[in-house]
Amino acid sequence: MRVVAGKAKGKQLRPVPHGGTRPILDRVKTALFDILRPRLAQMRMLDLFAGSGSVGIEALSQGAAHCVFIEMDQKAIQTIKQNLAHTGLEREAAVLPRDAFNFIKSCQAAFDLIYVAPPQYMGMWAKALRGIDRHLEILTPGGWVIAQIDPKEYQPLELDTLSETRQKKYGNTLLVFYERKA
Repeated sequence: MRVVAGKAKGKQLRPVPHGGTRPILDRVKTALFDILRPRLAQMRMLDLFAGSGSVGIEALSQGAAHCVFIEMDQKAIQTIKQNLAHTGLEREAAVLPRDAFNFIKSCQAAFDLIYVAPPQYMGMWAKALRGIDRHLEILTPGGWVIAQIDPKEYQPLELDTLSETRQKKYGNTLLVFYERKA
């Protein structure tokens, strides 16, 4: 696992030691950032269920202004902090040991990009999307929410303020993109 582009390109990232996270493959991350790159400059990002921090660190490396990493697992939090220090991106980041669902409900900030990559097969991605949909002030106008799930987990969601705009499948990883409804 490495940073694929930007100012920290090529830096190796540590995985979370206990293996309870599902890191994004470099080829999926490359494809994701090919989509995001035109809008990435100066974005404020929220990385929910951050794991090793790989996606948020990639965003910072490629020009995002700031990233908030939300994670509850202490080993994952330490890994994110080590990866940020190793890449020299810690000044543009905040690592918060919080429950993602409580954070969504209480957050006073707005983000241009919210990346949701929770543990698989627990329906947590749908719960997070429903929470964001109810607390839409967390997403800037024109912002994106992207869920990273296993394709077998996918189900269409009935949301009031967010609409699914596209899907991209890469092997056993499905990226589902949402934006505010017009």
